[in-house]
Amino acid sequence: MSLEQFKESLQKVPVIKKGDYSYIVHPITDGIPEIKPELLREVTSEMKKHIEKWGPIDKIVTIEAMGMPLATALSLDMNIPFTIIRKRKYGLPGEVCVEQKTGYAKSKLYVNGLKKGENVVIVDDILSTGGTLKAVLSVLKDMGVNVRGAIVAVDKGDCAEEVDKEFDVQIMALIKMDINNDDIRIT
Repeated sequence: MSLEQFKESLQKVPVIKKGDYSYIVHPITDGIPEIKPELLREVTSEMKKHIEKWGPIDKIVTIEAMGMPLATALSLDMNIPFTIIRKRKYGLPGEVCVEQKTGYAKSKLYVNGLKKGENVVIVDDILSTGGTLKAVLSVLKDMGVNVRGAIVAVDKGDCAEEVDKEFDVQIMALIKMDINNDDIRIT
């Protein structure tokens, strides 16, 4: 796993404070300033290697918004359909609400298009506090959806192991990032 372009680009990101929360601004996590094809390809090619190890997958699941470019590229490359857990309520039959709390906000998300017994993998851009991932995993478990694993581009917190233990789902991160003030460390 080299990810040299991704690692180098993460070293240069602006860090914005939202209260006590250090928010990074990067093409993969925010789409700003632009997502270059070669960066997206590097990240999703590495994600694909891990997803293939989790066995047959019926669907890729992502969370609005920045998991969408990752899921789209993976869907096209792996020929696996994907669904988006949305921030908007549609009121469709079987729609399930997810109440989530992140490091800087509380909101509701809505699950549509998943059925009991389906094998899925969750793909997202960043894992910080684990609030969104925990809420999604809890709802998918209640729905009877089999989550084979979750993969994120960046783990910016210390919660992956905790989430893994709590839900018995392997949480994989391509990059581990630590931020201390404006000092960024990539491992």
